[in-house]
Amino acid sequence: QVELVESGGGSVQPGGSLGLSCVASVSGYSINTLGWYRQRPGEERELVATISYNGRTKYSGSVQSRFTISKDDAGNTVYLQMNSLKPEDTGIYYCKLIYEYGFGISMHDAWGQGTQVTVSS
Repeated sequence: QVELVESGGGSVQPGGSLGLSCVASVSGYSINTLGWYRQRPGEERELVATISYNGRTKYSGSVQSRFTISKDDAGNTVYLQMNSLKPEDTGIYYCKLIYEYGFGISMHDAWGQGTQVTVSS
């Protein structure tokens, strides 16, 4: 059974900050990567940032230096700290989990329900 529970998001003025969190529950599998994607109005879903089981991070060029992804010591909660927010950061933010059975024997993914982030004056 796999479950992702997202929290955070909301509305903020340009230049403000918001934080997102996502708790992943996986039975019988290991977490490989947790990440955040977003879907801006009228656009396709896109990568924001990911963090792997060993702590390696990856960012979209549009958010690097403004957003920070991190995870807790247990590795099942991922955070996204968003600073210096811009109107173009507005969208629905989705948590994504990549999990595996064994060590790469089989890989699977799951998505959270999404949380709205609105940046507007």
